[in-house]
Amino acid sequence: MKALSSPSNSSTITGFILLGFPCPREEQILLFVLFFIVYLLTLMGNASIICAVCCDQRLHTPMYLLLANFSFLEIWYVTSTVPNMLANFLSDSKVISFSGCFLQFYFFFSLGSVECFFLAVMAFDRYLAICRPLHYPALMTGRLCNILVISCWVLGFLWFPVPITIISQMSFCGSRIIDHFLCDPGPLLALACSRVPLMEVFWAIISSMLLFIPFICIMGSYILVLRAVFRVPSRDGQKKAFSTCGSHLTVVSLFYGSVMIMYLSPTSEHAAGMQKLVTLFYSVVTPLINPVIYSLRNRDMKHALQKILRT
Repeated sequence: MKALSSPSNSSTITGFILLGFPCPREEQILLFVLFFIVYLLTLMGNASIICAVCCDQRLHTPMYLLLANFSFLEIWYVTSTVPNMLANFLSDSKVISFSGCFLQFYFFFSLGSVECFFLAVMAFDRYLAICRPLHYPALMTGRLCNILVISCWVLGFLWFPVPITIISQMSFCGSRIIDHFLCDPGPLLALACSRVPLMEVFWAIISSMLLFIPFICIMGSYILVLRAVFRVPSRDGQKKAFSTCGSHLTVVSLFYGSVMIMYLSPTSEHAAGMQKLVTLFYSVVTPLINPVIYSLRNRDMKHALQKILRT
């Protein structure tokens, strides 16, 4: 490990070493195979939802168009980290360039931001469908759906460029080693030549706003949904409403639960192993299981997927 360190603690560095998951060569190859299979399954699962929505005319509704866009997002979200992780498993040096590190940093956090906004928009769509069913077609038009989708992408990619640019201008000294499988702000700021408390506070504020604003919108939407559902006299009506919202609530719980543990828990200085596991869960595992959650709990989606498989 000493060979990976810079001989001078004050020398400015031009690249980083992503440790990833340190283990013997044989285990590295096994991890490569495992994550390669996970990556392929994630691409196939999310692509199948996109194909189902595109091919089945019955799914050309705002709910499924949002789901198709969400699946498209998940493909890019997992692609922002896993290919580099796979290359790292087969690499001896595990070096990532300075520009490559900050590009990954930007795209990973921007795509994660888009996901936060998408989850809020999908909750809003369910609120309109259940609480305003008679007005839903007039309210959630194709034009509004497109505006919401574009807004999610634009807002997500405009949320972090300023702080990431500021961090990229900092001087990094000493060890080039990042004990993670991606370029994350915590390990990067720890490598800075001098602490910048103002930057750390600024990062905490914008990260908290990104998580809490959509989360409050999601919770507000579902509180209104639950209130409307419990007013429905029919058991079948209640069951249908819960089934419609159940998949989305499960996805929200998995994503927000793991992200908040990572970035908003009181003990922000997590052990490196815990950081990797939690980040792995919301960045790799959730994009893999989201298509399963949405397809298994949705009859129309299952029929559309079966139709594609038969052709």
